[in-house]
Amino acid sequence: MSKLHVDSVTKSFNERKILQDIYIGCETGQIIGLLGRNGNGKSTLLKIIFGVVHGNTQFIKYDNTILKSISDRKNRISYLPQDLFLPKNIKIKNLIPLFCNQMNTDLLFTSEFIQPFLHEKPKNLSKGEQRIIETLMIIYSESSFILLDEPFHSLSPKVTEELKKNILRESAHKGFIISDHNFKDVLDISELIYLLSDGHLKQIQDLSELQRYNYLPKSI
Repeated sequence: MSKLHVDSVTKSFNERKILQDIYIGCETGQIIGLLGRNGNGKSTLLKIIFGVVHGNTQFIKYDNTILKSISDRKNRISYLPQDLFLPKNIKIKNLIPLFCNQMNTDLLFTSEFIQPFLHEKPKNLSKGEQRIIETLMIIYSESSFILLDEPFHSLSPKVTEELKKNILRESAHKGFIISDHNFKDVLDISELIYLLSDGHLKQIQDLSELQRYNYLPKSI
């Protein structure tokens, strides 16, 4: 079992404090849901954990190794950003092995959501098709910890359910932190739920707490 330890994260933009003394821990075998309204800093937090954004303060550790640079995260943390990231002119069949080991490459080559597009380039695919492929590639990447930012956005219920099954399957030996506005899908597969609100991270026990913090309307 590996552990990801994120502590003392602060981040400000101009005079606005986005993140204030954030702590979150994740172990392999665990799925953590990260909820919050637009602009509350969820994506910023994930980017800090991944290493592409630096906090004003931060302490991030993988087991006994302190992670200071993006290279320290290699094969330890993978990140699915909100924006599409695949190179537009490289065939899908050549991209998958860059992220996945041979076993998972063979697995994705037979996936019903990827197999039809193996010989296509991302520039010829719809945004939805690219998103499914990117998400599966990150889920099945080499890393022990997977950060997913809006993995279910604009996907059909069928595809969302399949992605959830794949996340649950890989969570047997990986840790996941998932942020998505489709909160029901996040709640459905997460062991722990955190709400980012007013710069602070709060662990949530049930829906009533989400209502109390005004993330959900009282009528739900």
